Amino acid sequence: MTIKNLAQGFLLLLLPVVAMADMSGTEKLDHFVKQVNTFQAHFEQTVLDPDGNLVEQAQGEFQLARPGKFRWDYNDPYPQHIVADGQNVWFYDVDLEQVTVKAQNEALEDTPATLLSGQALPEDSYNIRNLKSDDGLSWVELTPKQSGSNFQSVMLAFNKDELQQMIMRDSFDQRTRLMFSQVKINPQFKKDTFKFSAPEGIDIVGEAQQ
Repeated sequence: MTIKNLAQGFLLLLLPVVAMADMSGTEKLDHFVKQVNTFQAHFEQTVLDPDGNLVEQAQGEFQLARPGKFRWDYNDPYPQHIVADGQNVWFYDVDLEQVTVKAQNEALEDTPATLLSGQALPEDSYNIRNLKSDDGLSWVELTPKQSGSNFQSVMLAFNKDELQQMIMRDSFDQRTRLMFSQVKINPQFKKDTFKFSAPEGIDIVGEAQQ
């Protein structure tokens, strides 16, 4: 799973600790869908092959505004920016000096990014179940109802007050783990946060939807 494909999936929930202590992972997911409108966090990402070997490590910042707007700003090991503005998804590779743009509904179709949209309930597209755990976290697993999906499952791990981890397993059994920190729930963003403007002289591949 490449960094571009990791523009896809992220969920986070922050609720009062007392209420969260008695809630299952599926209930926490349900509260996220109903309660969280904007989100900001630092993330650390690792990608493992089917044998458990490290393929890739990265880190950066993530911002979300539901429905359907988000941005991943990768800082390390090399800079990349992925911006979804509600109509288009922009992939900017700084080192390659190239921007790729795709219609958002096409780029995010059949991906965990649909969990971010806020336009449909997770249970509409996923089978959801709580997982047993011995690490003190509340784990929930989502598997796509549609056959032939390009990923097998998404697992979310909650502590008492927030989502701590997200693990995506693709159709090749490659696993991508995201760990979140420095979380802010429902922050206010500047108006141009999710607006992408290509730097002067940068090649643009694709055509933006108007």
